Amino acid sequence: GRPLPLRRPGIRRVGGGEAGDVTGKHPGQPAAPSEEANDVGQLLMTGFPGFLGSALLPRLLARRPGTDAVCLMQRQHGALARSRVKELEVTDPGTAGRVRLVVGDVTASGLGLSAADRAGLDDVDEVWHLAAVYDLAVAPEVARRVNVEGTRHVLEFCRGLRDLRRLQYVSTCYVSGRYEGCFAEDDLEEGQAFRNHYERTKYDAEVLVRAAMASGLPATVYRPGIVVGDSATGETQKYDGPYFLATFLLRQLSVAVVPALGDADRVRVCLVPRDFVVGAMDELSVLEEARGRTYALVDPDPPTVREVVTAFARHLGKRVVWVPLPLAPVHALVDHVPGSQALLGLPAEALDYFASPTTYDTTTTTTDLAASGLTCPAFESYADTLLDFMGAHPEFDAHAMT
Repeated sequence: GRPLPLRRPGIRRVGGGEAGDVTGKHPGQPAAPSEEANDVGQLLMTGFPGFLGSALLPRLLARRPGTDAVCLMQRQHGALARSRVKELEVTDPGTAGRVRLVVGDVTASGLGLSAADRAGLDDVDEVWHLAAVYDLAVAPEVARRVNVEGTRHVLEFCRGLRDLRRLQYVSTCYVSGRYEGCFAEDDLEEGQAFRNHYERTKYDAEVLVRAAMASGLPATVYRPGIVVGDSATGETQKYDGPYFLATFLLRQLSVAVVPALGDADRVRVCLVPRDFVVGAMDELSVLEEARGRTYALVDPDPPTVREVVTAFARHLGKRVVWVPLPLAPVHALVDHVPGSQALLGLPAEALDYFASPTTYDTTTTTTDLAASGLTCPAFESYADTLLDFMGAHPEFDAHAMT
C-alpha cells in the first residue's frame, strides 16, 4: 500500500494537529495507524450524484491514490451522473479516469447489477452507502423500500466481498425520533417514537447495520444533522429544512409573525453545513479506531430556534413578532387546510423540528477529529451565506433527487 496523501480541499482547521495528521488522536497520545489505500482496490458508492456523494467522492479518491471508484446510479440519473463526473474531472483532476458508473438499484436484490458489472466488483474493499430517501413527507412504502430494503441489500453485497475493509454507512441523527434529552452516539434502541416515515425507516436501517456490525462486519456509522449548504459558498442542491423558514419569512410583510411552537430559547436546531459533514467523513473514514463507531455529525453547540429566526430575519430585513402557539393545532392546520403549505412555504412535517426535545452528544466525533483540526463552523458565521446563495439561485426547490 501507499501512504495516504495530505490533500484536504476546503477543510477548516484550528490548532491542535498538523495538516498531515489523520490519526484522529489528541496530541501526545499514541496514534492508531490509518488505513492505507490498496494499489488495485475499488470503492463502491451508492447515492451518487447526490448532494453529499458528489462533494465527498473527490476527497475519498485524493486520499486513496491506488483506488478507483464505482458509483451505482439509477438509470434515470445517468445523464446527470455523467455530467457530474466530467465536472469533477475539471475541478478535481485527480479523479480523471478513476470513476466508473454502473447502472443499478439498491432496492433490487444484488443491487440490480448485471452479471458483468457484478463480476467487475470482486475487488471492492470499501463500500459507501449514501443512497436513501431524504424526504420528511415520503410515503411509507417508498421509505421502507429504499431506506430499509436498500440497506439490507447493501449489507448482503458487503457480506459477499472477500476483502471488505469497511462499510461506511450514512445514517441520520434523527434515528433519535422524539427522544427527550441528550441522545448519545452509541444510543439507538431507546423506545423512542418517530415523527415521520423517514425517521422510522432510517432507524430500522441502522438497526440492521448495527446487527451486522455485531456479527463481525467492519463498519462505521455517520449521523448527520439537517445538512445545509456549504459554509463558505452556500452551495446546495435543494431548499428544505431551515430554507423553509426563510421562504416563510420572505412571504410576509416587513413585520413577520412567527409561531413559537416550543421554547424558542431552549429548542436547538441541528443544522450542519455540507463541507463539515463531507470533511468529517473523509477524515474519519481512514482511522482504524473508527471501525465499529458511530459519529454524530452535528454542531456541538447548535443554534436555538430564536437564533435561527433572528439571523434569517435580520438578513431578510424583517422584524419578528413571536406568537406562542401549541404545535398540534398548527400542524393540523398546515397539514389539512388546502393550499396552506404552498401559501406559507412551510410544510407541516418541518414544523416538528422547531419543537424538538432532543439534543445530540458529539464526544466521540469531537475526540476523533481533534488531531485533524476540523471543527463545525458556528451557524452565525454562515447563515448569511446560505441566504445569499438561495437568493442568487432560484432555480432550485425543496425536492431531493429520487
